[in-house]
Amino acid sequence: MSTPTPLSPDQVRQWISTNVPTAEFQGKRVLLIVPDHTRTAPLPLLFEALHAHLGPAVSQLDVLIALGTHPPMTEEQIDLLLGLSPERRQNEFPNVGLYNHAWDDPNALTTIGTLTKADTERVSDGKLSMDVPVQINARINDYDTLLVLGPVFPHEVVGFSGGNKYFFPGISGPELLNFFHWLGALITNVGIIGVMDTPVRQVVNQAAKMIPVERKCITFVVAPDASPYGLFYGTPEDAWANAAGLSSQVHIVRKPKPFHTVLSCAPPMYDELWVAGKCMYKLEPVVADGGELIIYAPHMHGISITHGAKIEAIGYHVRDYFLKQWDQFKDHPWGVLAHSTHVRGGGTFEDGVEKPRVQVTLASQIPPEVCERINLGYRDPNTIDIEAYADREDEGVLLVRKAGEQLYRLNDQ
Repeated sequence: MSTPTPLSPDQVRQWISTNVPTAEFQGKRVLLIVPDHTRTAPLPLLFEALHAHLGPAVSQLDVLIALGTHPPMTEEQIDLLLGLSPERRQNEFPNVGLYNHAWDDPNALTTIGTLTKADTERVSDGKLSMDVPVQINARINDYDTLLVLGPVFPHEVVGFSGGNKYFFPGISGPELLNFFHWLGALITNVGIIGVMDTPVRQVVNQAAKMIPVERKCITFVVAPDASPYGLFYGTPEDAWANAAGLSSQVHIVRKPKPFHTVLSCAPPMYDELWVAGKCMYKLEPVVADGGELIIYAPHMHGISITHGAKIEAIGYHVRDYFLKQWDQFKDHPWGVLAHSTHVRGGGTFEDGVEKPRVQVTLASQIPPEVCERINLGYRDPNTIDIEAYADREDEGVLLVRKAGEQLYRLNDQ
């Protein structure tokens, strides 16, 4: 199937005016939930078009950034995210509240329900059994409608991102996100990424049904330059399903055979390994057994502002390293354990010996001694000539110039 032609800015504005009914928002207080800077998205265009379209109809329109556990954005970063200058923000959007989510502040959260032991046993096929409180940003109670505005890509934890994922983990508390990230890790990245119907998606959708506020959603699927291939409006479930179907067509690249060397280039928006790990997730399926994947990120200086100390304490390991020593690791945050396994990829842990399937090497500003401590390889980024990896697929060498959003799979996967 041929790749669709991206929409122009005027076509996007026309789509919004045609497909987002103002009558559904008339007189309502609306909270617009958007991604942070770690997702490719034409947010300046979409925010301005939506504000122009819905502003006259609603009684309030505010923005909440679905950070998950990412660091809060500064005022300047928020302005850049939405395409605003301080002057425009003051003059054109004076009544729009712009808020960061605070996942680790109990006072900023509200509990709306519980996933019971029976629920977690059923959805995990018996792998996990526990009660999990469902917490979400308490600001939702100040609005009549929650309107998600976000892209859909193949995703390592839930299968495809977007939709109700903007509530969980986007604006959720820690317990639920730790639970389903570990559930995704048990299934493995390769087993879940690019799959529409996953146990984690079921968890996210079940939790979203507990939200006591009307939910609407605009999803979109974008080209690497952020131009939308298509937009979809409706319930989070329906809009997501339509977008995930399109994403599966345009965001999955098929290759005939695996590669022994992959240079996976992290774009600047991946400014820490917590998000640059996507450069591994999306490429792992096409790395040969015993091959090497290099995350090339010369701009990256750290592992994670939020989770760095915890990651340094445990390092990066294959899933069974944790499972076979569970008493030692069960009290660490499960979301951190999941991230560790996703970056390290598949492998085994037998008789105390860990054998990862793939060598993962960092070419960043993270120094060699730290890489060694966290169980990853190190390359000086200054020694890497990107063009030396180009046009060598027949030799088993793959260069991906903007990694992290397109999923690479083998033809027979």
